[in-house]
Amino acid sequence: MSAFFSSLRPALRMANAPQAARAFSSSPAHSIARLTLTGRLGAEPELHATSSGQEIVKYNIATSHGPRDNRQTSWWRITNFVPEGSQRDFILGLQKGTLLYVEGDAKMANWEDSEGQTRSALNVVQRTLEVLKRPDNGGHSDESH
Repeated sequence: MSAFFSSLRPALRMANAPQAARAFSSSPAHSIARLTLTGRLGAEPELHATSSGQEIVKYNIATSHGPRDNRQTSWWRITNFVPEGSQRDFILGLQKGTLLYVEGDAKMANWEDSEGQTRSALNVVQRTLEVLKRPDNGGHSDESH
């Protein structure tokens, strides 16, 4: 276990170091809101088209926190502006319950609904997606043979 902690020491030293420059990034210095989520897929991802005809994939992730007897769940709506081909098919093929690691850019959107009420929503646009664990199907495939 000590090897684990010794491997963290350089990262911990960097975390406590003053942040005077953004030498690690080639992007322009501007404000961004980045979210990192680890949670379960709430339903199979869905393919949608924007008003301009661009295909996007939307899905929901559930994250939970707190003690077992008082667990709180938050639902996050994720949008992915997916390229054509295998990446799109991979995401669309994910099953409900899949444990995912997602990094995304977050932005608040405000609008007025048909009744004149101001509404807001947090939009998360996926940057990174990683499958951590697929749901256990008891050794059976969902496909019939």
